[in-house]
Amino acid sequence: MAEYQFTDYFENAVLKKRPYLRKEWCIQVVERPVRSEPQEHNRHRFWGEIAELEGRYLRVITLEDKRTIHNAFPDRRFKL
Repeated sequence: MAEYQFTDYFENAVLKKRPYLRKEWCIQVVERPVRSEPQEHNRHRFWGEIAELEGRYLRVITLEDKRTIHNAFPDRRFKL
């Protein structure tokens, strides 16, 4: 498994807003996404299904290196 980092924003804002999120879920989504795509500002989006979220898809945003996790949230609108 590659080394992952988390931005200060993720640590201080995202986890406070969504305390149920787990870092290991974010890493799982980045390593085995059902879909991924580039995003503006040199970031990347990854989606993956998380069983513990009642089968909902988690969207994870990384920085350009695809190893620094910046944001994550259940994406209610995501469809395969």
